[in-house]
Amino acid sequence: MSSNKRFYLSGTVFSIIIFFGIILYLTKDNKEIPTISTPKIESDSSIDLNEFGFKSDSLNRKRYSIKKGETLSNILQRYKLNQNTVNKIIAKAKEVFDLEKIQYKNYYYTFTGKNDSTRLYYLVYEKNPDNYVVISLKDSISVYTWKKKVRTRLKTAAGIIQSSLYKTITDDNINPELAIRLADIYAWQIDFFKIQRGDYFKVLYNEEYVDNKPIGIKNILGANFNHNNENYFAIGFKENNRFNFYDQNGKSLRKAFLKAPLKYSRISSRFTNRRYHPILNRYLPHRGVDYAAPLGTPIHSVGDGIITGKGFNKFNGNFIKIRHNNIYSTEYLHLSGFAKNIRKGKKVLQGQIIGYVGSTGLATGPHLDFRFFKNNYPINPLNVKSPPTKSVNNKLMDTFVEIKDRIITQLDSIHITNKVENLNKVSAG
Repeated sequence: MSSNKRFYLSGTVFSIIIFFGIILYLTKDNKEIPTISTPKIESDSSIDLNEFGFKSDSLNRKRYSIKKGETLSNILQRYKLNQNTVNKIIAKAKEVFDLEKIQYKNYYYTFTGKNDSTRLYYLVYEKNPDNYVVISLKDSISVYTWKKKVRTRLKTAAGIIQSSLYKTITDDNINPELAIRLADIYAWQIDFFKIQRGDYFKVLYNEEYVDNKPIGIKNILGANFNHNNENYFAIGFKENNRFNFYDQNGKSLRKAFLKAPLKYSRISSRFTNRRYHPILNRYLPHRGVDYAAPLGTPIHSVGDGIITGKGFNKFNGNFIKIRHNNIYSTEYLHLSGFAKNIRKGKKVLQGQIIGYVGSTGLATGPHLDFRFFKNNYPINPLNVKSPPTKSVNNKLMDTFVEIKDRIITQLDSIHITNKVENLNKVSAG
């Protein structure tokens, strides 16, 4: 073989070796950016794999919940990311959301390659059912928020009280949030400690859904609560960009005072001129209402006012006094502690948390001793009545009447069969 031919053959072989060497180098498994092949999709299909703003048909997805004490650093380090990279991710994320404040039991999703489950391409943290933070590591580090599409459905609910509003709603598999919303709406008309068997309610409301799963109540459009055979209507109406509730005559349901300073407790002692004191062992007047509730239960101011007293004494324990106007004032006794920034001379708003249930002073257990004064004279808090604070503007009354008529018609169409009549017969018997 001539020297030219040998040279030509050697050059060809060398070129082939170089070519395959480059191919082998480019296809070598790289921990930072591995080759992605089509994986077997996870059986959990509750989440659309394209809903977070990236293409994921060739990635494996898994869902986890945040463990107690777990941090973003803990999670990322499982995927062979060095601390420098983790720090960069955390710094980048803070521009959008501080992921070092991830919440215990919230969900997060990982998207990895099929051939290398330690190669993380995306991590998605669920702030709430419709808001997410997406960390992308596919090409370079990027972090953005993603919001799922929320759909609203018009719903109705009805129930007959047998023991409490909350139990009636949960026993009927209705969203328990509805009980809280109704209690807030009717806080000025109905004392929910005094509702009785046979009372009933009807509600028209909007509920929000994500992926066909309910995530919460958007708003209540209207309701009717029948208490002691009297209808209490709540008509939702927007005025001056504020959504409030009014009765069928257009008068606001918001009154000067809440019916009670606590939610979901029970009355353990009522207003009386002669009550046996369990510690002093003698009969004394009890010029307030005792609400038994778990230690630490939030206490709300029943109306707007100014704090005129805050302190401690051996009889009342921790206490707060509030002057609401020139006529009315209230006191809250035996508190375990005070809410933040509560001090004498400070203005408080109706419904604002002012303290927490305790058993300080002369008390046998955790409760709130709530007292009401008119012209500095103690009166029974359960008998206090006050007029509505405002009505629908006359210029908008025609619009209100149109909406009211439509809502009441819809409420009337909600049937509870004859359970109320039957229940009343049982009660009477």
